[in-house]
Amino acid sequence: MTPLTQTFLPAHGGQLRQIAARYGFEPEQLIDFSANINPAGPPASLVIALQQALADPAVFVAYPDLELTELKTALAKASEILPENIAVANGFVPLFEATLRSLKIARCLLPVPSFSEYRRTLTNAGVAVVPYHLDKENGFFYQPDNLLQAVLEYDCDALLLANPQNPSGALCEADTMWRLIAMASKHRIKVLLDEAFIDYVPSQSLTRFAIESENLVVFRSVTKFFAIPGLRVAYAVSSGSSIQNLNSRIAPWPVSNLASEAVCAALQDHAFATKTRRENHLRRAWLERELSRLKIFTYPSSTNFLLLRFDSHVDVGLLWEKMIVEEQIVLRSCANFEGLAPVHLRTAVRSEAENERLVHGLERVLVRMKR
Repeated sequence: MTPLTQTFLPAHGGQLRQIAARYGFEPEQLIDFSANINPAGPPASLVIALQQALADPAVFVAYPDLELTELKTALAKASEILPENIAVANGFVPLFEATLRSLKIARCLLPVPSFSEYRRTLTNAGVAVVPYHLDKENGFFYQPDNLLQAVLEYDCDALLLANPQNPSGALCEADTMWRLIAMASKHRIKVLLDEAFIDYVPSQSLTRFAIESENLVVFRSVTKFFAIPGLRVAYAVSSGSSIQNLNSRIAPWPVSNLASEAVCAALQDHAFATKTRRENHLRRAWLERELSRLKIFTYPSSTNFLLLRFDSHVDVGLLWEKMIVEEQIVLRSCANFEGLAPVHLRTAVRSEAENERLVHGLERVLVRMKR
């Protein structure tokens, strides 16, 4: 077994092959709590649709539809908007890059902690980044008046938000978020809103309102909720003119035929979505209670993950590694989340049995670390 070291930290969750190789395991020996993927796996209806598609050679021979008509129609129906208000790309980052170019963003306020790819993408696009540190004592919740004041004070032309947030899971209620967007609009501030995890609280989405607002672009993902991150599909919603400008900056054929078939099938499986939300709510509540019993603080979350805060005397880097080496459990190191103190780890909400294993594993490792 490789000796423990705190110098090895993956840049993202879900890097099981890399972690397994580093610590001398096979990937299947590890339980991945570092990636926020639906533990149920893809819907059976999606798998059947892909199997049927694979039986048709045309799926491989034919180029994808340049307009992605079928996919955009399915996304539009699910979001209760029109296809012309949708742009699609193979993941959030290329879609975000194209948006920054289309809107000619120069200076962006970035509330932190946040997903690390936000800053990386902004920087790569030549956008000046102004970090704004959210208050952990307030659960990292957005305060609209304070955010707007910071945007104006630092002369930003854009504000990047996530709802719910990653890594905290904090949810900004739709009414509050809309008030912030309306205030930003008065000052011609563009609001870039990432709703990657809004499928867990769909009533709080502003996707439908984005078509009416020239200063708002909403980003959506279907791959985490439906457990198909390997297929790389994300979409943006905004006014017709904004989307037309955005689409002109996206390379042709951004999504494969198979990815399109999978997403269309997933969006029609309403029973799967309802069951996922119900089970996640119950499992997250149970996990919060059990972690509280272990004296581990969890921030309020509306997602399928929890941000954990440990006492200052706990060596969180060592804990992260011991969970791998001694319990074969991979949590998400938060070391690369800007603006987050080094006493945090993030965990996904998985199945009942896996959640129990996580709690018992943490309990054992924390006891051993006190000796």
